[in-house]
Amino acid sequence: MTSETTPVSIQREPELAGQTVVLIGGSAGIGLETARRARMEGADVILTGRNPDRLEAAAADVGTQRTAAFDATDPAALRRFFEDLPTPIDHVLVTAGGPRYAPLLEMDADEVRRQLTEHIVLGLEVARNAANKMRPGGTLLFMGGTGGRRIGHGLGIASAATAALPPFTAALALELAPVRVNLIAAGFVDTPLSASLLGDRLDERRNELRTKLPIGRVVGPADVAALAVHIMSNTALTGATYDIDGGQQFVF
Repeated sequence: MTSETTPVSIQREPELAGQTVVLIGGSAGIGLETARRARMEGADVILTGRNPDRLEAAAADVGTQRTAAFDATDPAALRRFFEDLPTPIDHVLVTAGGPRYAPLLEMDADEVRRQLTEHIVLGLEVARNAANKMRPGGTLLFMGGTGGRRIGHGLGIASAATAALPPFTAALALELAPVRVNLIAAGFVDTPLSASLLGDRLDERRNELRTKLPIGRVVGPADVAALAVHIMSNTALTGATYDIDGGQQFVF
């Protein structure tokens, strides 16, 4: 006598079904990959970026017609974008902007002010304009880094700017509650931005990371996107910083 086992198909509901995700800087890299991941999890996505052509290509890739081309560091343009959003939103990921490195003594006062405040001012402007549009339990998600935590020649003011982001995130989480606020701190991520910063040293850096990182590979945009979507879907998370660098900060 034999018995046959019928396979059981286990299906889960998409984690972001019926929700809307806004990507500030969503036309490439981490922002674009997070848009793809959010779409896979059932979300509607709205992409923003500076370059209209690249934004159009990203929208076709993701499968959305909801885009807005503007400079996120322009407070008036950012305000108009949020004012014009037709429906409530659930999550906002801010990836706009990038690191700048220069020796401290080569920086003038305006450059120091800009580097110290750029990400915080942008985050604050996004929070100010998004707050009344967001549903309770949604999340405002910022991008920071782990590499800037160390002190090194040529890093300039980057370490100080990096150190300011976690307490800024935590304080904003208290003020915006029940909207949640969190910070992703990434190490090297293999994106077009990284390629533009490293130029012909990109392959050398990739090989170095494959050799030294505990995970034995380079962190990619999909890794960060997976973390971003988890933070969006897990409503117990707020005011915290989440490292994703493959162990880079421990071996470099």
